[in-house]
Amino acid sequence: MGDILWTGSSRIARYVAYVLLLLAAFWVIFPVLWALVNSVKTVADTFRTGALIPFLTFHPTLAPWRSVLGDPQSRQALLSSTLVSLGTMAFVLVLGTPAAYALARFFPRRSRDITLWFLSQRVLPPAVVLIPFYVMMVALGLIDTWIGLILCYSTFNLAFGVVIMRDVFRGISIEIEESAKVEGANPWQIFMLIALPLAVDGLIVSAVIVFAFTWNEALFASALTSQHAATMPAFILASRSTRGVDFNTASVNTLLAIAPPVILSFFVQRFLARGLSFGAVKG
Repeated sequence: MGDILWTGSSRIARYVAYVLLLLAAFWVIFPVLWALVNSVKTVADTFRTGALIPFLTFHPTLAPWRSVLGDPQSRQALLSSTLVSLGTMAFVLVLGTPAAYALARFFPRRSRDITLWFLSQRVLPPAVVLIPFYVMMVALGLIDTWIGLILCYSTFNLAFGVVIMRDVFRGISIEIEESAKVEGANPWQIFMLIALPLAVDGLIVSAVIVFAFTWNEALFASALTSQHAATMPAFILASRSTRGVDFNTASVNTLLAIAPPVILSFFVQRFLARGLSFGAVKG
């Protein structure tokens, strides 16, 4: 259908589409290129007009990368981001996948209303619940801990896991499960041995989305951590020196922060394309 619309469109419409796509690509790529160029500059070069092209207008250096990677705090922030993101991803899948299956199979009529309630949790501005979460974490003794951040992020990202996996399970033919039930399989066996293997694409999509959202979160990471459990976004926000922002080291930190989700998406993009299409035509 898309090919028919494209081949049947006028030449002017194609040119307009090309221009819009080029502008969108430039809008996305320019910040990354800016960070790449500044990550190999000295502090003086970052403020010098005309230092734009490596080897032509300035001499590149890897000193900012050595400085950042050699800093124990930056390595600790990377470790914290990795553990918290993976922990949140696992916790959301463990809790959200059975809940999504129950919504799809045992509460089909009320499924839409309950799913809408799950989504409403994401509409709530995070800043509204920041103070209650902080008070609760203080009472539990979980300030500046990985477990505290995992519990906090799981609260917000659980809705995505439930909504995505609900549509995935609804897209699986129920006749397959009924055949297994006739053969004597109990509900738990049907869920573990039949539904889950058929829902691998959805599981990967949910895992990637939760990982990316957790990795990029900065508000709660800044408020609930200080040293030990500070993640990369919180570390970047706190990396101002007494003389202001060192744009070269800030660029290195930015590239380190955005690299894992981007690289992960390249490996699982074929699963993302199919998994995100589940539920596209169902209510």
